[in-house]
Amino acid sequence: MGILRRPRRPEITPHEDYGFFGPDSVTWKVWSYPTSMTIGFQRAVVVEELDPPLVASVTKTRGIYDRPRTRYDRTLRYFAMVAFADTRSVSKAADILVKVHSKGIGTDPVTGQRYDANDPDSQLWIQLTGWHSILLAYERYGPGRLSAQEEAQYWAECAVAAELQTCSPEDVPRTREELRAYYERKRPELIVSDIAEDAMTHLLHGEVLIPDGRSPDLLVRRLVARLIGRGTVATLPRWVRQEAGLPRSRVVDAIVRPVLRIGFALADRSRRFKLAIVSQLSPMTRDVVAPIFHDVAPLEPVVRTPAQARERYGYDRPRDAHRELRERQERRVFGDGEAPSEEGIVESEPVLGAIAR
Repeated sequence: MGILRRPRRPEITPHEDYGFFGPDSVTWKVWSYPTSMTIGFQRAVVVEELDPPLVASVTKTRGIYDRPRTRYDRTLRYFAMVAFADTRSVSKAADILVKVHSKGIGTDPVTGQRYDANDPDSQLWIQLTGWHSILLAYERYGPGRLSAQEEAQYWAECAVAAELQTCSPEDVPRTREELRAYYERKRPELIVSDIAEDAMTHLLHGEVLIPDGRSPDLLVRRLVARLIGRGTVATLPRWVRQEAGLPRSRVVDAIVRPVLRIGFALADRSRRFKLAIVSQLSPMTRDVVAPIFHDVAPLEPVVRTPAQARERYGYDRPRDAHRELRERQERRVFGDGEAPSEEGIVESEPVLGAIAR
């Protein structure tokens, strides 16, 4: 990452500390490459929709359809915060997210089973598809595969990040083989339902990646978004592409790969350009990644563990947090037949970004 220095640009505010990973981590190496916030993130949110409980929760809230830019922006900001932000900010965001997810409960119309956005299995699925997608995009369209030592460190760091979810870090695979085994166990539960197909197609649409409105370069940005979407599709398993009705041309896959590799390599050479890309895709994420992209030292150059952060800032483990609220939401939805309350939504805006209304 280079030698960190104090900011020369007043618009870049340093973080309080290095967060949970820091400049010596493989997480910073992989997640700071321009493939992560583009193809990696887009693939993550697309693959997630294969899980029936998750897509039921997403569809019920209508966020990805009614306010796609805001939903994309807030989600990408949280992804980036876990990797790069200081421990106080991330701990607060993780705690608030449990409250936000407390309203993500109901009955899946496809399977008839109850779903809960805070369910540990659902959270593990989100965690693993996210970290795997970021790594896969780095390997496919970036510098290539990590060394065996780096890959082991990457999955160990993924387990650290899992402590910020309701899932257990012990359930996080530590090798490529263990990850493959997880997907094989999960495969019978995955369904390309009608609502999943609609969500996946929508999330792959280029307009989700670009700001609203018109500008002289809007056509160019749409073409770039289309190329990124096609690159994302090329990373999906062929059974997913077939069942979801997505393009499956091996020829196009082969053409897209070198084009994107060259484009991302050029983008990575300019810190300003990398930050500009993130600013276009997710304005709310700019302040999270700017200190890292520009080697701005934090106020306190230390890395902390999630356990140290919880003790320092007074938060419960996510799996244990806000039990009363979660039980109250269950009574409202499953007992009284009412809609869940909006608790946590307004509270989340200063941390995760404003919600368009």
